[in-house]
Amino acid sequence: MSAMARHVTEIPAEQVREELTALLLATRPGTGLRLLVDTGLAEHVLPELPALRFESAGHHRHKDIYEHTLTVLDQAIALETEGPDLTLRWAALLHDIGTPRTRRTGRNGQVSFHHHEVVGAKMARKRLRFLACPEQLVADVVRLVELHLRFHGYIDEKWTDPAVRRYVRDAGPLLGRLHKLIRADCTTRDRRKAHALARAYDSLEERIERLAVEDARQAARPDLNGHQIMEILGIRPGAELGRAYEYLRNLRIEKGPMDFETARDALLEWRARQAH
Repeated sequence: MSAMARHVTEIPAEQVREELTALLLATRPGTGLRLLVDTGLAEHVLPELPALRFESAGHHRHKDIYEHTLTVLDQAIALETEGPDLTLRWAALLHDIGTPRTRRTGRNGQVSFHHHEVVGAKMARKRLRFLACPEQLVADVVRLVELHLRFHGYIDEKWTDPAVRRYVRDAGPLLGRLHKLIRADCTTRDRRKAHALARAYDSLEERIERLAVEDARQAARPDLNGHQIMEILGIRPGAELGRAYEYLRNLRIEKGPMDFETARDALLEWRARQAH
């Protein structure tokens, strides 16, 4: 395999992609990926992976990004609930590929990888497109790589509710996968630190769920309350108030939030139609 590794470049990118897909969807893809790296095949089809084989000083210990990556892949697979998830597995495999290009050593000897998620996202897009992967897969993996470090801001700073909502908005339909990727990305052997990270993410997920309930409840309320409706229409509590309230509630669901003046005008137009 080592002697013939360079001949893999003669194979069409689509075929290479299919072989890599089959490998990633295997029960233990790490075994096959190690074989690709050890024989030199990865240098021709996925060079970003063997490029991770260096040791970086971090937190007074050496951390092998290559081994970390394969561990993250294994841990992401363990979190799958509905069968093999190719998007999640690609994201786990590529999430740190920007580290070699962003590696910097400070005056104190501390190594940093600032913005490696941004660089890694661009590299992931280039690699996946080279392999002729479906565009949706490319976009989703790139987004996950871009966002996989955002959570650390939640630990370092006290996020406001709007910040949590932005996190959810930016993740969009990938939020569930992002949850799994971030949890899988914790490979520290320090149990205290691992528990602290898990508790912090538990806290974030709980806030996301709470805000989702609050937002859904708020979205179900019309832009005018009962007292405002009665005052505008000059009515008392009763069936007409109920119909007006329901009309405004449905209008909000259909068109989104309105300011007071817009909601008032819509209510008066509804009243005029009722009169006819």
